[in-house]
Amino acid sequence: MPKLSEKILNLAESETLRISALAKNMKAQGIDVVSLSAGEPDFPTPEHVKEAAIQAIKENFTKYTQNQGIPELINAIIEKFRRDNNIEYKPTEILVSNGAKHSIFNALQAICNPGDEVIIPAPYWVSYPSMVALVDAKPVILKTDIRSSFKITPEQLKETITEKTKALIFNSPSNPTGTVYTEDEIRKIAEVVYEKNIFVISDEIYEKIIYEGKHFSMASIKELKNLVITINGVSKAYAMTGWRIGYLGASEEIVKLANKVQGQMTSNASSISQKAALAALTGPQEPVRKMVNEFKIRRDFLCSELKQIPGIEVFVPSGAFYVFPKVSAYYGRSYNGMVIKNSNDFCEFLLKEEKLAIIPGDAFGMDEYVRISYAASMEELMKGVERFRRAIEKLSD
Repeated sequence: MPKLSEKILNLAESETLRISALAKNMKAQGIDVVSLSAGEPDFPTPEHVKEAAIQAIKENFTKYTQNQGIPELINAIIEKFRRDNNIEYKPTEILVSNGAKHSIFNALQAICNPGDEVIIPAPYWVSYPSMVALVDAKPVILKTDIRSSFKITPEQLKETITEKTKALIFNSPSNPTGTVYTEDEIRKIAEVVYEKNIFVISDEIYEKIIYEGKHFSMASIKELKNLVITINGVSKAYAMTGWRIGYLGASEEIVKLANKVQGQMTSNASSISQKAALAALTGPQEPVRKMVNEFKIRRDFLCSELKQIPGIEVFVPSGAFYVFPKVSAYYGRSYNGMVIKNSNDFCEFLLKEEKLAIIPGDAFGMDEYVRISYAASMEELMKGVERFRRAIEKLSD
């Protein structure tokens, strides 16, 4: 066989997808697994959204659409940006894609050249570094920790920028930490961005899932609008992860290039899903509010329980639906011959001993931590906490 692509052979597998798939396979085998690994709401897609998709099928809206997205959805996205984010976009500044992940990749393809550097604050969403590598750019990791509430400072950013820096990937609310930057913090980071003239890919997919504080979009700062690529979608806010609709807002020049990339790769997003996304953005928003209220109850429960476990450091998230506790106090411990050296060992131990699936922090660039999703029922969370506690007790003996 001829030699395969070294770039792809060296590409990391998505750890979140791997662990989630493993948990699902174990459940399919009849094993009682509690999975707190998912990066998706456990709520159903709202009824009016499902009905819009069904209607689209009945009306035979099942053909190719414009590569950029159907005009009515583009207009709804423009209105959403105006209403929720105080950003003014034209139709030529919007691109609808197959999920926010696809939108980010299209953006990177549009702005990066080989050798460019892209700054990624850690902890980061697992796919950011790999996507940067796929466009032949270099991920530059900017570390934070629990003491800084997992936030970068303008000074850190300024020190990290070099003549090769093309962009900063900025994620608020954050996956995996749930940290939410304030408007003042974002404005100070924006000053550095403007001074250094770099792009920002602002991943705002969790903007609707905030418990304390208020979401602020960097692109609403007029001087920065053409430097910021705003990423969003319907997956998290409307429990539509499987529908695969994301979108970006950016300068016309960037959208033109991103549109060209998409046209050669996937063409348009699903016609039916576009109609469903239109209903999500323009229809009743009460299902979103109910979901967020329930997530807050779960967050409060999970954080309260974890704080009672010795050696576990807990940062209380202000957004998204993850807790990212520090568990490294238990590294070096052993049980039944298994030595816990890192977050991968810790998560493997939980899965093996207690049938609890969570994600190792190493996947997010922070090996001292683990990610626990509370996008699960209270019953599952209670079982998960009890199993987590039992596992810690085994390591404490």
